[in-house]
Amino acid sequence: MDGTEPQARKGRKYDQVIAGALEIFLRDGFEGASVDDIAKASGVSKATLYSYFPDKRFLFMEVATSQCLRQADDAILTIDQSRDPEYVLTRAGVSLLGILFSKLGLQTFRVCVGEAERFPELAHEFYRTGPMRLRGELIKYFVKAMAREELVIPNCELAADQFGELCKARLWPEFLFGIRNSATDAEIRDVVDEAVKTFLARYAAK
Repeated sequence: MDGTEPQARKGRKYDQVIAGALEIFLRDGFEGASVDDIAKASGVSKATLYSYFPDKRFLFMEVATSQCLRQADDAILTIDQSRDPEYVLTRAGVSLLGILFSKLGLQTFRVCVGEAERFPELAHEFYRTGPMRLRGELIKYFVKAMAREELVIPNCELAADQFGELCKARLWPEFLFGIRNSATDAEIRDVVDEAVKTFLARYAAK
């Protein structure tokens, strides 16, 4: 490649191809998914599929970013800007881990890491459409909570990043290194609850 970011051609069968590709990627993963199976699941010819997407890697990222955007939007809807920090942070933490620990989320992260050197725009786009959107919503919440004198945060951007890292303690490394491939709701809630306590111990108004 010459470094130019590929572009998907939007058309009447675009959503149809995305839906078919999602089915196959979830079933077979990125490496195992074949273009033939994706075309069949989408109800289109291989020629039609390639007319929309230049290669399988780019198709995967289109699928991943569209799903990540949907999940992020759903997560944002759970953040009630009028509620107290413990409530909001708990919901946000559970939503964040839901995105990261989903089957497609994990596959996407691994592909992004594996392809980051050759195709850095793929990882950037995934991060922008998912984690960055949720991060931005948290920052807006921090500003409002400080105005209500519920939080005292010198740097909201850093605080949002810190909270995200607290939520990834223990479980995230175990996913990345293949020690586990799933987490129960109770395990996620336990990690998030401790993350919230730690965060509020630092930033809650006294």
